[in-house]
Amino acid sequence: MIEEKVGKRIKELRNKLGISQEELGFRSGVHRTYIASLEVGKRNVSISTLEKIVAALNISLSEFFDF
Repeated sequence: MIEEKVGKRIKELRNKLGISQEELGFRSGVHRTYIASLEVGKRNVSISTLEKIVAALNISLSEFFDF
């Protein structure tokens, strides 16, 4: 499912930066528990929230979806 692919990608990029879920939450303005639920594919992410997360990961949306 797309939720799982998006979650795996968030986790992959977060780990590549060497930051915690808490740090990603701080940088993006998204709560850590929400990030955790996204990473395991339990939540659907809105485009606006994904845009915040992607900006916090210092990549573009097109780079994010290059998986």
